[in-house]
Amino acid sequence: MSADPSVVIWRSALLPASETFVRNHGSNLTRWRPVYLGATKVESVLASDDDVIAFPSDRAFLRLRLTGSSPRLRAALAAIRPDVVHAHFGGDGWLISRAAADLDVPLVVTVHGHDVTRQPRAPGLRGVRYRRNLRTVFRRAAVVLAVSEHIRARAIERGADPAKVRVHHTGVPIPEAVPEVSKRWDVVFVGRLVEKKGVDDLLHALALIPDRPRALIVGGGPLEGRLRALAADLDVTFTGPRTPEQVSRHLAESRVLAAPSKTAGDGDSEGMPTTILEASAWGLPVVATRHSGIPEAVVHGDTGLLSAEADPAGLAENLRRLLADEALRTRLGGRGRARVAADFDLRRQSLRLEELYDSLVVSRVAS
Repeated sequence: MSADPSVVIWRSALLPASETFVRNHGSNLTRWRPVYLGATKVESVLASDDDVIAFPSDRAFLRLRLTGSSPRLRAALAAIRPDVVHAHFGGDGWLISRAAADLDVPLVVTVHGHDVTRQPRAPGLRGVRYRRNLRTVFRRAAVVLAVSEHIRARAIERGADPAKVRVHHTGVPIPEAVPEVSKRWDVVFVGRLVEKKGVDDLLHALALIPDRPRALIVGGGPLEGRLRALAADLDVTFTGPRTPEQVSRHLAESRVLAAPSKTAGDGDSEGMPTTILEASAWGLPVVATRHSGIPEAVVHGDTGLLSAEADPAGLAENLRRLLADEALRTRLGGRGRARVAADFDLRRQSLRLEELYDSLVVSRVAS
């Protein structure tokens, strides 16, 4: 292994504003040099001039999407000469798996949620093709990382070798101290406004609380118009997408984080919502649902409160209970912060990633 080993971090669309976990991946490596490689550039707060973009247009990208093979991508990867390629999401892993195999570079793929829940359930030829591609990338990958035990099980159901699949929590930065900040909001939600996030259930829950809480909805998405209409008679503010620094400020200014995730009608589900970990890192108690990997991060009655999916009444009761009890909020928030620091610290998780990369390079040399 070279003195300055490098890892290509691959995301075909580089990089949506909601994917801070991808940018955090590289920025917290200490011994390995990250190079971000994407097919196309996404203009967002997470975009960087240092990102390497392989395809100047969608037309040039078409061959890769159709065949999983592209001389242009192989040339871009060969020019970087990485020791390891790490792809986020199963579909994106398939897109780069051929180039990595051709260059004999070990491939790590992280599966996050919809890539092993919703997408494999697509109807017709689209679903057949996606399931075939997913099995291919699972075969080509040296290691498959799942963000929760729930997602690990889904990956195995979709054809991944259990011996290859391990849980690796993405991790979040842990502030050294939680500052004393005036609370402007009773409840905050952070995430994309899509069905699986359960924001409609949150709004219905807020309507059930007589003393209407002041709520902040941070994020954007296709359901924003419908959700704004649903919140018309509530004390709810929508901010649209925000930078990571703005999100941290909103969390600090709030009393409770709501994460009412649920399985969408098309089967889409969460892996491990990063916002839950971020809120807990700031000492914010969490009201969430028993969905996917959430119970791995939120222990009911110890670090937060959980209710069933798609249960506005249960969600309202847990919100009401926490908002009425400052001592309970303090206790659950403190316990949540301690749990995240122990099991989801981004620095520790990044060190574990580097140890994994080290082992792949050693195995490659030995073979």
